[in-house]
Amino acid sequence: MTFLRSTLYNSIDASVRGYASTDAVSGLIDVEVEGGQVSFTPRDEDDVPPTPYFVAVYGPDGALEAVAGGSGGIEPDFPDTFTLQATAARGLSPFALPDVEGDERFLAAVDVFQPDGVGDLFTQMVVVSTASTNQVVATFLGIYAVISVVILGAGALGTRWLVTLTFRSLGQVEDTAMSIASGDFSQRMTDIEPRTEVGRLKIAINTMLGRIDAAISQREATVRQMRRFIGDASHELRTPLVTVRGYAELYRMGAIPPGDDTAQAMDRIEKEAIRMGVLVEDLLALARLDERRDVDITPVDLRPVARDAALDVRATSPKRTVTVIEAIDDVLPGGDTPAGESDTDAKKRTSPPTAVIARAGASLLRRRSKTPPSAPADPDADTLPIAVRRPQPVVSGDENRIRQVVANLLGNARRFTGDDSPIELRVGVDPVASTGWIEVVDHGEGVPDQLKEKIFQRFWRADTSRTRETGGTGLGLSIVASIVDALHGDVRVLDTPGGGATFRVSFPLAQQREPEEHLLIETQPLPRLERDDL
Repeated sequence: MTFLRSTLYNSIDASVRGYASTDAVSGLIDVEVEGGQVSFTPRDEDDVPPTPYFVAVYGPDGALEAVAGGSGGIEPDFPDTFTLQATAARGLSPFALPDVEGDERFLAAVDVFQPDGVGDLFTQMVVVSTASTNQVVATFLGIYAVISVVILGAGALGTRWLVTLTFRSLGQVEDTAMSIASGDFSQRMTDIEPRTEVGRLKIAINTMLGRIDAAISQREATVRQMRRFIGDASHELRTPLVTVRGYAELYRMGAIPPGDDTAQAMDRIEKEAIRMGVLVEDLLALARLDERRDVDITPVDLRPVARDAALDVRATSPKRTVTVIEAIDDVLPGGDTPAGESDTDAKKRTSPPTAVIARAGASLLRRRSKTPPSAPADPDADTLPIAVRRPQPVVSGDENRIRQVVANLLGNARRFTGDDSPIELRVGVDPVASTGWIEVVDHGEGVPDQLKEKIFQRFWRADTSRTRETGGTGLGLSIVASIVDALHGDVRVLDTPGGGATFRVSFPLAQQREPEEHLLIETQPLPRLERDDL
């Protein structure tokens, strides 16, 4: 309908422009010039045949001089004045003109003309009615509406008949679906003909039912884990809350005298509050990772990440030896070379390791080693150099999240090894897989093979008791797994030669191998250590 209306109105526009560009006045109005004065007299209607347009003449001063033409019916409401300036501004562009009742039913165009023997210019306004065009559009609209209703009705009836005929064999599907709706998920479709739509539908339903069974089983397992975790979390929160409340009541009753006792009570309250905060932060971290928010992927050099992590551990555990090693190019992690063992082509640095990250995470089935092996250390070293080799371990990832992964793994290693047990941080590149990797190597009791897949599950703890000696909350390693998955990496646990566990985290190498300047190891000079700090 829009196309029809546009076409008809374009035709009217062309007609009114054509009439306005010709001498439309002379055929309808007599022009008399006497004494330099011009007068316009419309001819008698009996002497002039009906025309499809009206003509109005305006003088040089813009006053309406005469009106003629038309074929009867409603007449346009001509403006009382129309100056030559307005005529020049309009040109031959059509414009709407209302009728005497105020409705816009006409299109008008104007042009100038000069009667013979007169030096002044006059304006002729030609007006064409759009009533017939509007009537045609309305008629076609009604016809199309009726035809559309008839077609839609016939189509609906035909579609219903065709669907009923085609899917008449769906009775078994309906009966099976009703049984499933009542809770019997053991039902399956039979009499399957895979060449028909109904047969393919039955195959799809059977596949869906199998997945539903698996999903229900998985949900039940998750619910059991959730209930277990809720009990664990409740116990974790209840213990510090009871402690804080107990000290508060003792202080209120005056049982804690001022002085050292008050300071000790405040210290205990602070530590318990920190415990609660750590648990809440782990839960929030998992919630954010579950939301799959966009991460800031940039080139990250793994060497300064390992270096900073080692310095953090040194600040919190001065007795522990931490070695940062950049592996040689042709030795991949997990080979015959023991993790943390010095190589002729690889330099390493030692320092007492780094800060505890707020929850080491999901605990391993290991206890603190009573006789940990010692790692070589150079007490005369003033700096902690790291060998720079090629290719560089520059990966695509989020630097802050990679640092959190390393911190969680270091916290896990510190939890399950003695205070003087060494830890190695190994950094390298796997050119075959196009990945850069970082390993956290400890020398504790290791992880049994049957637990290596479970330790990354959420809410899983090897220590099912609630003594919290080593059990934790079961969130730390699940946070590691979630971050690595979000960064399209890989995390796994290997056996450390000689005893212990090696956690290896791999990330895709950055396409642009040059990281930002502040991430390069060359721009990260290590501070000199005073002898008393070692």
